[in-house]
Formats: sequence, C-alpha cells, structure tokens
Amino acid sequence: MAKSEILGLKDSATIPTEEAVKKALGDSYSAYATFQNALAGLELEQQWQWYTPHKAWYARGQYKWTTPRGTAREKTIYWLYPFEGYFNVAVWFLEKNRMDLLGADVSDVAKKLIRETANFGKMQTFPVAFEVLGEEPLADIYELIKCKKKMEA
Repeated sequence: MAKSEILGLKDSATIPTEEAVKKALGDSYSAYATFQNALAGLELEQQWQWYTPHKAWYARGQYKWTTPRGTAREKTIYWLYPFEGYFNVAVWFLEKNRMDLLGADVSDVAKKLIRETANFGKMQTFPVAFEVLGEEPLADIYELIKCKKKMEA
C-alpha cells in the first residue's frame, strides 16, 4: 500500500501538463512516462477529465475503432488516478469475465486481485486496480488492457 492517499492534480482551472504530472508523481513519474509511451502500441488515447466530487483530475484510456459498417465506436479501457508520489490504474470488468481473466497471462498478484475484488453496482462490475510506484505492475496492466479490448463491455 502506498504511503500517501492524497490525490494529486487538484487545480480545476489547469488541464494537467507534463510538468504538473511530473511534480505530483515524483519518483514514480518514470513509470508513468513508460506507461504513456506504451499507449500508442496498445491503440489507446488518454483523456484528462475534472471530477467535481473528488476535486481532482483523473485520466481515462479510450480505445477507438471503426466497425466494418463504418460506425465510430469507443470504449473506456482504464482509469488513471494520480496521487502524490504514485498513480493508480484501474481496469474494470464485468463479473461474467472473471473466470476468463484468471486464464490471462498475468502475475499471481494480479490473479489474486482478480479473484478477491468485490463487485460493484447493478451491472456487477469489478476493478482490477494497481498502485504504480515503479514499472513492476505495468506488464500486468498491459495484459489486462489487451483482455479488456477484446471483451464485449
């Protein structure tokens, strides 16, 4: 568990810049930069959004594609929450996909998260969330992103 639970990027008037993200994340910024560099290869775009209830900026990773009939589609793949000194990446799944995820090529730590995370809401969804202080969890995050892109919802 990370030491700080203080959300970073709390100036609603300023869209997060690289400088602001670097300042908020501190030593974990290099892991964030590695993650950002991988997004193009994963065919994702990251968009920052201000969330009034939390009074902080959050980022969501969007997968955009065009169907064979020419319809533009998009799906949110992950949510990124910047804290002071680290960031959190959460990939949300439907309960019906839990068993498929346990067969994914992820670490034992990720499989434990998949098994033990509780469902939320009427749609029976659950997050697989990682606190990212360094690059260790990035391989699991990339694999879960690939899984999410293939899934129906």
